[in-house]
Amino acid sequence: MIQEQVKATGYVQFVLKDANGNIKQQENSNLIVNAGKNFLASALLNSPTSPFTHMAIGLGSSGPSAGDTTLGSELVRQAFATSNVTANVFTVSATYPAGTGTGALTEAGIFNNSVGGTMLARVVYSVINKGAADSLTITWTVTIS
Repeated sequence: MIQEQVKATGYVQFVLKDANGNIKQQENSNLIVNAGKNFLASALLNSPTSPFTHMAIGLGSSGPSAGDTTLGSELVRQAFATSNVTANVFTVSATYPAGTGTGALTEAGIFNNSVGGTMLARVVYSVINKGAADSLTITWTVTIS
């Protein structure tokens, strides 16, 4: 009997830059939540009518759980700046420019809508203090293996 396992894993990179473009902080982490796994499974039989298009950042601090469907305390959501699918790898990025998403950021998530929607993945990380003049770029890679 052939037995094969399919996994969804992710890698997230956060790059915080000051007004002069100098890197102030970098972080990495990730969790693919149940709702995201269910969405991926249903996409195998149904053409997805609501593709993942947005990334949210927030102020929540409770650890990610497979049952999460929202961020703990969402601050702002941005449309993807870039998105790409190559073979079994889904890579997206979002940029939060100066004046957008300012605060002590501690969480992020991928969603299929600008408000509400299905969450694919959620991450909680060490505080990234994004000042009013700072920009933050998040690059998220999800591999289906």
